[in-house]
Amino acid sequence: MTSEKTRKRNSCICGIIGMLALILLDQWTKLLAVRHLKEASHPLIDGVFSLQYLENRGAAFGMMQGRQWLFAIMAVIIVAVFGYAYYRLPYERKFRILRIVLCFLLAGALGNLIDRLTRNFVVDFFYFELINFPIFNVADCYVTLSAVMLIILYLFYYKDGDFENLIPKKYRSQKESKTDNDQI
Repeated sequence: MTSEKTRKRNSCICGIIGMLALILLDQWTKLLAVRHLKEASHPLIDGVFSLQYLENRGAAFGMMQGRQWLFAIMAVIIVAVFGYAYYRLPYERKFRILRIVLCFLLAGALGNLIDRLTRNFVVDFFYFELINFPIFNVADCYVTLSAVMLIILYLFYYKDGDFENLIPKKYRSQKESKTDNDQI
């Protein structure tokens, strides 16, 4: 096995271990919420931030209630697309931060998918009372922060050519020839 393939394999193994650790943290916090927060909310900073149990049967902020199958399908698609992107990234130092961000995104999507498949709802419990922000969970934090980081990285860190490896060579050559024909 070549050195590049070994490094890529090791990177994938580290990514999977990292995602599993993040998913375990998310599921553990949800288990704690189910066991300890169902009875009453627990203010951590009175009037500002509390832990409050909520069974979310919708999407972010409680939208589209009762469409669990749709959210499960969307989560599977997100995991497939970003898992593929993770695998296709070249093993170079400049992509390390992107690999970490993708691990957080995948862990968040999988964490909430596990809830949808096992409970038929997502357990939420963080509540910012001061601004009446919708109740959320650890997996939501992973998804939100990684989405923001993806945008920042795309806009300010990476160049267009950095992502050529995400498209297989046979499709890249078709795209390039199509672009050349469009310019004529």
